[in-house]
Formats: sequence, structure tokens, C-alpha cells
Amino acid sequence: MKVVVTGASGNVGTSLLRIVPDGWELVGIARHCPAAGVEPYSAASWVECDFGGEDAVGRLTGAFTGAGAVVHLAWAVQPMYDDPDRRRTNLAGGANVLAAVAAAGVGHLVVVSSAAAYAPAPRWERVGEDWPRTGVPGSAYSAEKARFERLLAELPGGPRVAVVRPCAVLQGAMAGRVARWMLSPWLPRWVLGRRWLPVPLWHGLRMQVVHADDVAEAVRLILTSGAAGAFNLAAEPVLPAGRLAALLGGFRLPVARPVLAALAWPTWRAGLQPLHPGWLRLADRAPLVDTTRARTTLGWSPRYAADDTITEVIAAIRQRRGAASRPLLPETRTSRWAQRLRLGRPSSQSQAPPDEGRPNDGAGNRGR
Repeated sequence: MKVVVTGASGNVGTSLLRIVPDGWELVGIARHCPAAGVEPYSAASWVECDFGGEDAVGRLTGAFTGAGAVVHLAWAVQPMYDDPDRRRTNLAGGANVLAAVAAAGVGHLVVVSSAAAYAPAPRWERVGEDWPRTGVPGSAYSAEKARFERLLAELPGGPRVAVVRPCAVLQGAMAGRVARWMLSPWLPRWVLGRRWLPVPLWHGLRMQVVHADDVAEAVRLILTSGAAGAFNLAAEPVLPAGRLAALLGGFRLPVARPVLAALAWPTWRAGLQPLHPGWLRLADRAPLVDTTRARTTLGWSPRYAADDTITEVIAAIRQRRGAASRPLLPETRTSRWAQRLRLGRPSSQSQAPPDEGRPNDGAGNRGR
């Protein structure tokens, strides 16, 4: 079976390449293709494509032709200042993927969306796949996931469609990416894991995590069974603020979320740290998900506990681990100095939705 994977050089794509069954012809599509012959990327043939480019539909249609299934993973989660516009990749690029699926007559489409597409719910209530998908106010990532799912619902009839909605997807191989997304370049990485490290977190924070390998396994099960419909993915246990601080190696310093958000805005704007306050809003209000349907319909069961996944990522950040694809390159001293030299300018694009963004956020992103 020919399977085409968009964004195959990223987090979930890298995990999926590790478990490709014998007999599959795998085609990976990425904006920057990995070097030839490097594992696990040698499991696929590669097509380079700018998903938001003018020629994207034609290039994608050619790659999709003859495929039994397409897996759509490509998404700009937290693009840095020199990456293409987030909306261009996620929404224009996503629409191009859907147009190519229809044009090529693909029979099975698997989309990895996110639990962030759901509307907020009572804090400790777990929601099923039928929960409203209107996103979390104040989060561009959430708003775009919800909007793309609306585009997906308008896809002309033909393919069976499966939508995977995982919570936070992590693995050690993406340690460099996590560090670039979340940690100040001025923070020494060796302090992670130290018991004396104060971790400022608010009361009521709770987090679900799933390992990228377990998300890839759910995608494999969907492909081999031909399943359709939506599937929530998360591992146990749910991590409250105190446990999360302990896994980061320190202790929770109680700070109210509005205070953290008020600090996050100027420090993000000044380039002191990369985390836009929109991520704090999403972390606080994204609902917990129920995974019963994936377990009963697919026979899916995560191999990694949530706390073990966090521990793996923290150890990998300290060890400067990564993978041999551009999205997952290890963090280096050179890359950290590049971030430091942007002092006074954001290192990452804004996560404020257009109707909540400032007229100009200082990164050249108007309303992003």
C-alpha cells in the first residue's frame, strides 16, 4: 500500500517512520527534506513542498496519485521569527492538502488534529469526540485547529476520514524543539531536574501528555484497519501542577496565571523567552479528553505513562538530544546565541488570534 505522509519529518512523522510495516510504500512530504540515508527517514522517499506555495496543489496531487491513504501531519505549532507565516502553512497549506486529496481520489485520509480544537469544559471533566470544536479563546493554535476541522468537514465526499485528537505530544527526539519553544535561551539547561528549581505554575493547572510513538501507533492502527471517525489520545495519569513541577525537577512556586501572563507578554516581546501568553491560556482552558473510543475501537493502549514521557524529554533537553531532520535538530550553543542576539525582538511568532492581537507585535506579525 502506498501511504503519503505530509510533515513526515516532524515529531509524529518521525515516530511513524520507525514503525512502517513491511510492504508499505511510504512517501514523505516536507518543506525541508531530511538527508538521504539517515534513519528513520530512509524508510520513505521524499517530496519537497511548501504547503502554502502557489504550486502546492499540483505537487501534492502528483504525490497523492495512486496512494491508498494520506496522513496529514504538517502543522506549524510554534513557528520561529524566520519561518513562513503560521496561517499560510496551517490554513492555506491545509486547504491545499484537502484539495489535492480530492483531486487525486485518495480513498483514506487520516488527519492528526489536536485536543486543542475543543471548546473549554469543566476543569476536571473529560470530554468525548462529540464535544464542540470551537477552540479555546485567546489561543491562535486552538482557533486554527478548530478552523481546519471545519474545512475538513467540507471536504467533498469520497475518502474515509479519520481525525486523531491527541493532547500534548512529546518525545525525547524533539527535545531541541521543546527547548526552542518553551525555554529562555538565557536559562542554563543543567538546572532542569534540580530539586531546588522553582517552577512558577498556577493552582488548577492540569496537563495530559501522550508520547509521539503512541500517537504513531494509533495512526498505524487506523491505516491497517481502515477506520474512520474521531479518536482522542492521551496517556495516564493527568498531571496536576505540583506533579508537573516535580517532574521538571523542582518545586511549584505558586503564581496566579494572570500574573504569569502579564510577565509573559513583555518578556516574549523583548525576546527574553519564546513562550507567548496565548500558550498559557490554552494550557489553562483546554479540556481533558476521554480516550475510550480509541481503546475500544482501535485496540489502542499507550505504552508510555505521561510522567515517564515528561521525564524522557527533560533528560533529552539536558543531553541536547534531537533527530536528523530540520524540525527536530538538537539545540546547540550556536542556536541559543542566535536567540540571545535577537534581544528586543520576539524569537517566535505571536499566538494571539487576529481579533485579539495587537496592531503590530514587533515581530512583523500583524494580528497573528
